[in-house]
Amino acid sequence: MRAGLPALLICAALAACSKAEDIPKGRVIDCAVDGSAKFLPECFVEDSRVGDKRFLTVRHKAGGFRRFEMVDDGRGVVSADGADEATAQWSSQGVLEVSVAGDRYRFPARMKDDAPQP
Repeated sequence: MRAGLPALLICAALAACSKAEDIPKGRVIDCAVDGSAKFLPECFVEDSRVGDKRFLTVRHKAGGFRRFEMVDDGRGVVSADGADEATAQWSSQGVLEVSVAGDRYRFPARMKDDAPQP
C-alpha cells in the first residue's frame, strides 16, 4: 500500500499542473457563445503575427476558440479559419461586435477614420 502512495501523489501533482495550464491567457473580452443572449467577460484574446498578417485568437472559457485576421478595410476582422464567415458591426461606443455562427464577441477597438459609420 505504501509503495503506491508516491505514485499517487505524483499523479495528483501532475493533474494540478495541467489544470493551471488549461486556463486561457490573454486580455478578457465580453462574449456570448453557444447562442447565449447575454454577454459576459468570459473570453480571452491573444494577438499574433504571421508575416504581414495580424491575427486575434479568442479562447472560450469552456475550451473552444476562434481565430480572426485583422483587416484594414473598415470591417475590422474576418474569419481566419473554418467554414463560418464572421460578420462585424461597429457600435457608437467604439466596440467592434463580431458574430460567427452562434458566437458573438465584443472587441474594444478604434474605427479607422475612413471606415463606414454605423
